Amino acid sequence: MLLLILGATAAHLAAADLLRLEQSLDAMGSVYTIVAYGEDRGRMIAAVDQAFEEVRRIDRMMSNYRADSELSRLNKEAGRRSVTVSEELYGVLDACRQYHQASEGVFDISVGPLMKIWGFYKGSGRLPHRAEIRGVLGRIGFDKVTLDGSARSVRFTRDGMELDPGGIGKGYAVDRMVAILKAANIRSAMISAGNSSIYALGAPPNEKGWRISIRHPKDLNRQAQEVTLTDSSLSTSGTSEKFFRAGGRLYSHIMDPRTGYPAKGMLSVSVIAPRTLDSEAWTKPVFIHGRQWAAKNLLNNPRMKDFRFFLCEDKKGGSEQACAWLP
Repeated sequence: MLLLILGATAAHLAAADLLRLEQSLDAMGSVYTIVAYGEDRGRMIAAVDQAFEEVRRIDRMMSNYRADSELSRLNKEAGRRSVTVSEELYGVLDACRQYHQASEGVFDISVGPLMKIWGFYKGSGRLPHRAEIRGVLGRIGFDKVTLDGSARSVRFTRDGMELDPGGIGKGYAVDRMVAILKAANIRSAMISAGNSSIYALGAPPNEKGWRISIRHPKDLNRQAQEVTLTDSSLSTSGTSEKFFRAGGRLYSHIMDPRTGYPAKGMLSVSVIAPRTLDSEAWTKPVFIHGRQWAAKNLLNNPRMKDFRFFLCEDKKGGSEQACAWLP
C-alpha cells in the first residue's frame, strides 16, 4: 500500500465533540474505506451504507471479473457488432478516450489481453514469451475502439479486444461515493480505495485538512512525502502494488501499450487533482512517459492548473533526490 491515512488525535475528537465512523467494504478487487465525522450517527451510517451500495452497483456495471457485468458483455460482443451501452458506461468510456488522446496514447484501458498474458489477471504475474506479446499487440489500442455518441454504442475494430477498467474504476467509484456523502450533508470524510486512490472531503476536527503520507516505493515503512488535502483527491500508482521478479528483474503491472511490456524508469507516481477520476487516470501516463514529458505537457495545461505531481524515479543508488514534486 502506498498511501497511509493519518487521522486526528483523540484529544482533537473530544474537543470537537463529533462522532467518528469508520467502515470498510471489499469490492472491485480492492478494500474501500470511509472515515467520517458528524453529529448524527444514524445519518452517517445510512450515508456510508448508500455509498458502499453504489460501489457494488458500479462493480456490477464495470467489473471484468464478473461474467454478468455490462463491461463483460461489451468485451464479449463488441468485436463482432456495435453494442449499445448505458449512458453511464458510455460516459466513462468517452472519458477514457479523452485520456488516451491527451496522453499520446499511453492511457489505454484496452490492455486487457496484455494483463492476461503477463499473468496479472487473477494472478501474481508471469514472464510471457516475446511471441505471445507480439501476438496480442494487434489487439491493443483504444484507437481501435469506435464510440458512437448518437447511438451510444461501442464497437471494436478487431475481434479479441478486451477493455480493462483497472486504470480508472476505483477513481470513478470514489467520486460517486463522495457525491453520495455530500448529498447526505456529510462535511468531513476520507474515502479510500485500496489505499491508492483517496478523496479528502472537508477536514477532520481541529485540522486544516487530512494528512496523507505517501510511502516510499522502495521501503513502505518509510515516508517519501506528506501532504494535507481538503476537498481534493490523491492517487498513487507504483511498482510495489502488483509485481513479480524473473531473471533478477522486477516487472510491474503498469503496461506500456506501445511495447507490450511493463513501463520502466519510474517507481511511483502520485497525482493530486480535484477529482479522483483524474488523479487515478493520470498516474499511468506520467509513470510511462516520465518526468520530462509531464513537465513539458502537463504543468502548463490550463485544464490541470489545480493538479500536482510527485514522482519517484528508478535511479541508480536509490538517492532521496529520486522522489520529488514536478516544479
